[in-house]
Amino acid sequence: MTYPLRVIAVSGGLQRPSKSAVLAEHLLDLIAHEVPCQKRLIEIGELAPQLAGAVWRSQLPDRVQQALAAVEQADVLVVATPVFRGSYTGLFKHFFDFIDQDALVDKPVLLAATGGSERHALVIDHQLRPLFSFFQTRTLPLGVYATDKDFVDYGLQDKALIARARLAVQRALPLIELSRQSCATQVKPLLAA
Repeated sequence: MTYPLRVIAVSGGLQRPSKSAVLAEHLLDLIAHEVPCQKRLIEIGELAPQLAGAVWRSQLPDRVQQALAAVEQADVLVVATPVFRGSYTGLFKHFFDFIDQDALVDKPVLLAATGGSERHALVIDHQLRPLFSFFQTRTLPLGVYATDKDFVDYGLQDKALIARARLAVQRALPLIELSRQSCATQVKPLLAA
């Protein structure tokens, strides 16, 4: 019996429409094409008014609490953020500041970012990878970086970027499969009880 993975994407984009959200959804769709999963996109921009003023997790409204719980309970994460002043957005980091530091241990995480030019492509390795190393995740080998020229009317159009996204997911599949097997192993005893 195959159990669907919970694949959660978090987009750090603060505007709507968001290129980061489009990229995150594209990656979610590629994963869903390969493995049975329940997918969900969390957009920080939608949570921003309720997230920005909180200092403690207990101050957050239910909607934000539910989004945090979804990330903590995910089997696989896709994270995408626009580059803002050489890094991820502040609210993206603020959101992850509320995640329990042990909740993401060993979870596969596919890293992605969007920016105005290629000059910011290292944000994946210099900003995102260290953040998710703190959480002891298994950041996947290939990140996906897109620039403004890769989109037309908020749709992915660049063939090289689309191929890179497909390759990133293909290279991620062995770790995603391990996560799926782990999920099935944990669910079997629950079904037998």
